[in-house]
Amino acid sequence: MAAFVSRYAQAFADVVAQFHLGADSVDQQLRDFLAAWDASGDLREVFEDPSVPAVQKIAVLDGMKSKLGLAPQVRNLLAVLIDHDRIGAVHEVVAEYHAELQRRLGVHQAEVTTARELNAEDKAALLAHVAELTQGRVDATFKLDPSILGGVVVRIGSKVYDGSVLGRVERLKEELAS
Repeated sequence: MAAFVSRYAQAFADVVAQFHLGADSVDQQLRDFLAAWDASGDLREVFEDPSVPAVQKIAVLDGMKSKLGLAPQVRNLLAVLIDHDRIGAVHEVVAEYHAELQRRLGVHQAEVTTARELNAEDKAALLAHVAELTQGRVDATFKLDPSILGGVVVRIGSKVYDGSVLGRVERLKEELAS
């Protein structure tokens, strides 16, 4: 991720908080713009073409503003990205904005890997334990990997909690080897 992506995302999160914009409304507006962006190669071509003046690109954006129902702050984010020739990274900026909001709300993204499918009760108990570890709320995605043999592996950012049978066997092997 380019350094500028984080700066734009943090600044936009500040604006959303400052103006007390509804996160759901802003999210919908960004999704609508990204859908138009993804659906139209012509739109991307115009916005990313360095020979088209920024003023003309922003005029196109302003034409889209009412159709998409963009709040002035959302429009301004997109206009700044256009003006600074960063609109090509709009997906990355939006993704980082979402991550920034999650951080500010104390929500941790977790990837939980298990050897077998968990029932709702087991998932809830596991998520409660992970929430204690992170001292915050957890938004988890679950995946299956039979190769871990049993137990669970939880990845939160760069931190990995390995409670799998395979992990235990590997640690035991290391201990016996030393």
